[in-house]
Amino acid sequence: MNKNEELGRKKSPVNIRNKKASFEYFFVDTYTAGIVLTGTEIKSIRQGKASLVDSFCYINNGEIWVKGMNISPYFFGSYNNHEAKRDRKLLLNKREIHKLVEATKQVGFTIVPTLLFIDNHGRAKIDIALAKGKKEFDKRQTLKEKEDRREMDRAIKHY
Repeated sequence: MNKNEELGRKKSPVNIRNKKASFEYFFVDTYTAGIVLTGTEIKSIRQGKASLVDSFCYINNGEIWVKGMNISPYFFGSYNNHEAKRDRKLLLNKREIHKLVEATKQVGFTIVPTLLFIDNHGRAKIDIALAKGKKEFDKRQTLKEKEDRREMDRAIKHY
C-alpha cells in the first residue's frame, strides 16, 4: 500500500516528484499544501509540464512560498500566459506554518517540495517536507542501498 492509498487519494495522472530531494535530505516531517495558481498554470500542471528540481520553500511574513518551481508556459496561452519560475504561495494553516518556522530556526533544517499532484477534486497540491541535509557519507550509503536493492530485484527476476 503506497502513501496515496493510505491517505485516501485516487491515483492521479500527474505525479511530479523531486527525486533529488530524497538523495540530498532526510525527511523529518511532511505536509500537504495547496498552491495559489493562475489559470494557465493549472492547465500546464495537468499536462505534466512542471518540475520541482532545485526548488525550495521559504517563509515570509507568516506565509510560506515555493521558489524555483518551474511550470512551463501553457502552449495555447495568449498574452496573459504565466511566468515559468515565479514564486508561488502555498496554503497551510497557521499552526503548521508556526511549526515549520520553529523547526527551520534550528541549524541544518530546510523545507523542500517532494511531490506535485492533482487531488480527487482536480486541485493542484504539493507535498513539502521538513528536511535535514545529508552528509557525504550518508549519500554514499543511500547509493549503496539503492544498488543492493536493484541487485536483489535482478536476482529474483532471474529465477
